[in-house]
Amino acid sequence: MTAMTRCLDRPGFMPRLSSHHLSRPRLSEPLLTAEARVKLLCAPAGSGKSALLAECALQAPASVQVYWLPLNGIALDPIEFCQRLAQSLGLVFVDESTLAVDLSRWQSAAWLFLDDYCRVPAPALDALLDRLLVASSPALTWWLGARRRPACNWPRLLLDDELWECTGAELAFDRDEVQLLISHHANAGQTADKVLQFSAGWCAGVRVALLEGDHPPDSCAWHGRSQTLLDYLQHELFSTLPEELEEAWRVLAHLPRFNPALCEHLFGCGDGVNHLRNLQALGAFIEPWEDSPDWLQVFAPLAQLLRDEPWPAKRSWHRRACQWFTAAEDWQAAFEQALLAQEYEMAVSLLQHFSFEDLFRQQNAVLLLRLHEQHGDELMLGSAQLVGLVTAALLFAGRFDRAAQCINQLARFTPQPSASLQRHLLARWQAQWGWLLHLDGEATRAREHFLEALEDLPDSAWTSRLMCLSGLTQQALLRGELDVAQALNRQALCLARAHGSLLLEAVLELDHAQLLEQRGAPHRAQSLLENVQAMLGQQHLKVGPLIGRITLRRGHLALRQGQDERAAQCLASGLQICQQSQDKRALYGFLGLAMLAANQGDYAQAFIQLRDAERLMQQRQVPDTVYRAVLLLLSGHFWLQQGRAELTLEAVSRVLRHFQGPNAKQAPPATLELIPRLEYLLVLAQVKLRCADQPIARLATLLEAARLRGMQCLEVELHLVLGEVAWQQGDRALAVRSLQAGLELAGRCQVQQAIRELRLRQPGLLSELGLEPQEQVAVMGDNPLSQRELEVLQLIALGNSNLEIADQLFISLHTVKTHARRIHSKLGVERRTQAVAKAKTLGLMG
Repeated sequence: MTAMTRCLDRPGFMPRLSSHHLSRPRLSEPLLTAEARVKLLCAPAGSGKSALLAECALQAPASVQVYWLPLNGIALDPIEFCQRLAQSLGLVFVDESTLAVDLSRWQSAAWLFLDDYCRVPAPALDALLDRLLVASSPALTWWLGARRRPACNWPRLLLDDELWECTGAELAFDRDEVQLLISHHANAGQTADKVLQFSAGWCAGVRVALLEGDHPPDSCAWHGRSQTLLDYLQHELFSTLPEELEEAWRVLAHLPRFNPALCEHLFGCGDGVNHLRNLQALGAFIEPWEDSPDWLQVFAPLAQLLRDEPWPAKRSWHRRACQWFTAAEDWQAAFEQALLAQEYEMAVSLLQHFSFEDLFRQQNAVLLLRLHEQHGDELMLGSAQLVGLVTAALLFAGRFDRAAQCINQLARFTPQPSASLQRHLLARWQAQWGWLLHLDGEATRAREHFLEALEDLPDSAWTSRLMCLSGLTQQALLRGELDVAQALNRQALCLARAHGSLLLEAVLELDHAQLLEQRGAPHRAQSLLENVQAMLGQQHLKVGPLIGRITLRRGHLALRQGQDERAAQCLASGLQICQQSQDKRALYGFLGLAMLAANQGDYAQAFIQLRDAERLMQQRQVPDTVYRAVLLLLSGHFWLQQGRAELTLEAVSRVLRHFQGPNAKQAPPATLELIPRLEYLLVLAQVKLRCADQPIARLATLLEAARLRGMQCLEVELHLVLGEVAWQQGDRALAVRSLQAGLELAGRCQVQQAIRELRLRQPGLLSELGLEPQEQVAVMGDNPLSQRELEVLQLIALGNSNLEIADQLFISLHTVKTHARRIHSKLGVERRTQAVAKAKTLGLMG
């Protein structure tokens, strides 16, 4: 409902819009231009119905008379409704028949707004409304705002093109509208994404999020208590419901999904269906679950709000829901409900119906890890199948020591009753140890375990066979044997498709995407993963660890192709999902965001991302073999770009020792190019410090190896690095040839990140050699310096001291020093003279 005020140019009262109202042409324009004579806005409380109706009313043409009738959701009797309607229209009321005749004879164009129509079922009132709509003249346009859909003959109006309807989903704010609201809200301490997570676009939720912007809830959707919203819910919903319906709504809010049969089980035969039907009729935020025709849910933000509130009775309701889902053989829902009911033994017993594939559904990996932490081996490792599930979850999270202890528990299940079963158990042990060794960098031993496991695993253990093939694929990729990797990946994909496993097919497509990327087709890899993610979405798999990994890989591919905006979105989203899933691959979200910051010259932020990544890995007790080398590789890149080659030399020399010699480790599977990148980074640092031994020959060897293996993305980087080193060594001809080859190959492969890294290390090199126009070197994206930072830098260039700059700009000495530090960080330098020189090279000082 909206406030009312007298309108100077029209008779009667008109709605008054809030000072924070945002006009929404995408909704109002179709309503205003639609020729239908009945326009129905049907949505739950707080959806913005009244505001949209008011917005349309205030845009009515001068030739159209506007009548606004606020009904306040009250259940009027038919006679009273007729009286109020006649009074609003300026008619003399005699009886319903006379009113219908008057409406049928209406001549002048007019809009009649019925705001907040009766909220409770009222068959007599709805029948009256239907009769009046039928009798009404075409000159009179009806605008209705209602929480429930009145029981009128809507199909007839729809078939006659006389009905235009908007629902709650259509009324929700989109991202652009939320961004506009934030920009107009002075104290909003939120981002558009967080507001949408908090509210799902629901108008009342958006408003609450903005009001509470200075003290936002947790970044996850609605995982924070909002007293304002609880009060709103109490007033707008609970106060209108009978006691039994209020309890039923609370129960349903605690369930992920429900249908009439489940309601019957929970609330009793007959009562369950009636409760559900009544709640739907009252517009009590009941909506389809993921567009399913068979399942419903309570509007997710409000459901989460209720779940975060203490409610002693909820355990018993979860227990009853678990019983129903178990009888229906819906093992996923039954497992989740058992956990919520704190029936842990029941939850573990339900895991016998889970396979490795189920680890990638919902948050099962996290739930398994929590169960294992809280209840230990005695409850969780009661069968070989449970040992396999827990081991996989531990490996997924990077807890290798715990995984090794878990795998050893398989010895408790020997000897098996027969020799074949004993071989099968041993094969499972080998497959699990193979993955542990593979992730820990023990390539040779891991390969032996994978191959021996494949010989003895039965056809029934096809998921274990498939994952052995995936491990062998990743090892072939790490060795640069792309044809071998392709053959293994194809074999594994065929196995997944033969068993109809879309989830495991998606896991294997991640390997396939890495293969395509190595072959110089990151655009094809990106398209592949977008299609895979879309297929998973169609199967209602829109969250979970697999989606997190796919999203992070898409962000990495976008970054490689120079698509920074898309990369930032994917990396931020993937990082959040992986953190929620306790996936060790969250590391690569931080790394990608660090590279984006460095691309903009913000090295302070880049190193903050690296620090946060290391801190998370340490908190999660992930072995440093998983993350330390990758972090130092990226740090080395940044230090080189900042002119701090000595730090790069020290770090890279130390890291490379782990990957060389008889006890050499294998690189992490997610970083296929780690070792050659460390090697060329070492050469760059040594050349910079004038201590390199045969740098060109060493780079040429790396380049030839990449070319023979068909690793074209790596080949691009090595061409550019060779050109850079040749230029530094005074061999201009070789520099031009190598850089030209690198640029041409980068164009074919659509790889831009390597070129940007070259420009950051050697600003002006390409233009000096005539390989790009001078003006293309001007900036790294937009000017990274603010206007005030440019003013400070101009004064530095004129030789002013910090104190003199403070006096001239009327700012404090501390502020000048802060600006200077930011300038150095953004330009990747350490001294004032370096900052001035680099800014001039980049064309930042005019």
